[in-house]
Amino acid sequence: MYVYLVFSKTGTWLSRVLTFVTGEKYVHTSISLDQDLKTMYSFGRVRPNNPFSAGFIRENFNKGVFLKQSNCECIVYRIKINEIQHAMLINEISRFIASDRSFRYNFLGLFTAAMNIPMRRENYYFCSQFVSELLIKINLLQNSFPPELIKPMDLYHIEGKEEIYKGFTWQYGTSSLGNTNRGCVAK
Repeated sequence: MYVYLVFSKTGTWLSRVLTFVTGEKYVHTSISLDQDLKTMYSFGRVRPNNPFSAGFIRENFNKGVFLKQSNCECIVYRIKINEIQHAMLINEISRFIASDRSFRYNFLGLFTAAMNIPMRRENYYFCSQFVSELLIKINLLQNSFPPELIKPMDLYHIEGKEEIYKGFTWQYGTSSLGNTNRGCVAK
C-alpha cells in the first residue's frame, strides 16, 4: 500500500505570491490514496474563481484550479505504508469529509508560518499543515515542528519517498504507474 504526496504549482495569485516569498516552485501539496490521483485531499479553493472561498477540498487534475490553470506543474511521490497506517489515514480523512463544511482555510496561519510563528486555530488549515498533520498521526512523519509551521518544502524530506512523476498535471496518467491514457511520461 502507498500514500501519494502531490506537490504542485497551480499558478493562482496566492501560488505566485508564495513562490516569490519562499523561492520554491511547488507551494501546494495534496495527499491521495490512489495512484491515479482521482481523489486528492487538501486545503485550497472551494470555488476555483474565488480565492476567498477556501477550505477542505477533494481535488483532481481534471477539475477546479487544475482545470482552470492549464499549465500546472507537479511532482508526485509515493511512500509505502502498512495496513494499520492505511486504516488510520482513511479514518482521519473520513473525519474531514464528514465535517467538510466546518473547516476553513488558514490564511492567517499561512502568513504567520512564513514568520515562523505557529498559529493553531481549531478547524483552520492550509495545505501543508493538513497533510503534515495526517502524516504525523499515522507515524509517517516525525517532526519537531508543529504542523502549523510545516511548509510544502519541509515535506520533501520525508524518508522512503519515491518520485513517480514530474511534469504537467494534464499529462499525468499513462505510465507504468498510472491507469489512464492521457500521454504522460513518468519519471
